[in-house]
Amino acid sequence: MNPSTLKSTTRQTRIICVPCDLKKHLKIINDAFAYRKFLEKTIDRFPELFPPEICCGFEIKESRYSKKLKVFQRRILVNNISYTIKPSCFMPYMTGITDEVEKGLFLRKYNVPYEALSYVFDHNAMYWYRLETHFGRYSLVGTTIKEASRLPQHVVADEKHTRLLKDKVYIATTCAQGCFVGVSVVKEADEKSLTSAYGVFKKEAQQVEQDYAPKTVNVDGWKATQNAWLNQFKNISLIFCFFHVFLGLKKTVTKEFRGIFRTIADKLWNCYQAPNKASFSQRVRYLLEWATKNSVPKRMLEKIANLRKNRDSFKVAYDHPLAYRTSNLLDRLMSRMDHHLFDTQYFHGSISQAELQIRAWALIHNFAPSTLVTIRKHDGWQSPAEHLNRFRYCDNWLHNLLVSAHRAERKRSPPNPL
Repeated sequence: MNPSTLKSTTRQTRIICVPCDLKKHLKIINDAFAYRKFLEKTIDRFPELFPPEICCGFEIKESRYSKKLKVFQRRILVNNISYTIKPSCFMPYMTGITDEVEKGLFLRKYNVPYEALSYVFDHNAMYWYRLETHFGRYSLVGTTIKEASRLPQHVVADEKHTRLLKDKVYIATTCAQGCFVGVSVVKEADEKSLTSAYGVFKKEAQQVEQDYAPKTVNVDGWKATQNAWLNQFKNISLIFCFFHVFLGLKKTVTKEFRGIFRTIADKLWNCYQAPNKASFSQRVRYLLEWATKNSVPKRMLEKIANLRKNRDSFKVAYDHPLAYRTSNLLDRLMSRMDHHLFDTQYFHGSISQAELQIRAWALIHNFAPSTLVTIRKHDGWQSPAEHLNRFRYCDNWLHNLLVSAHRAERKRSPPNPL
């Protein structure tokens, strides 16, 4: 389901999600004075979670009882508008206790089937399916990225080819800084479809910062992808993936030419490591001259000649030192996506269900804890989203995701009427 086709929010969201564990919530919920103190501290620490008018004060209203979870929630009155305070210890629509379902949802990062979650953690398979796919309705960019200053100036984009029942579909994927920031499913890989798919990333990013536009995007040689990005961002610089040159050469190698390919590969990466444009052009020219003199097979020679012909496209990267020159980041994340799609037997049902499912999985990937080795490497930040933002609302990843998602929803909503 393309989020751009969803019914747009027509009013300010009336739910405020705040970081709070269940034990603390139960302790203060029946004490209006204690609850006010808790909210005042939360407003001081995380003002972005609340409507701007709260700086003029708020009024604590009556408690409301949830029959689903048999707990109470508070409401507040801000500028004559009532808001429900939803602590992060409760799942959306009061479908569960966050601490009771977070381990099951964490295992979805590793593609554990819903039936297995049902056997280990109770509830039925559809319960876990609905919990997960609800995340697909959140803004992927707004939930993952807390502040406009953290929006990526350089991204990598490509399409993942997969199946929806018997039909081929494509997942237009955008990545940056270890996170999925754009995921959209389309039926065709033509320019029109991809423009719409990558437009979802643009729309969500511009809800964080109105005039946002990345400086560069790393793409492969597919013309429709290149045109789709140019259609969305007129001044963006396209950077061709150098790794695809290597892969193109590798595909031409036969058993008898493996030895010469290793020599060419070394020379090719020597071109990649050139310190400036002039050096890059010189090394590519020397590589072509060497290949011509040493009777390199025709198909390999054609690939090297194409590199020489398109060298100006690869030299664009030298104007943007922080840009992605290869698609390695996206390839690593797409490899995990590929395993996920294989383990789940690809997509079933409608394309809208497929989009919800893959967006939800991408969001779980962004927020679920990484391995201990990766956490130590990233200075203790537990997930890609934490490492990107250098920030977290809660130590528990699912609490952090829920609070971040509601913060993003508040930014997407129109302002309160005066």
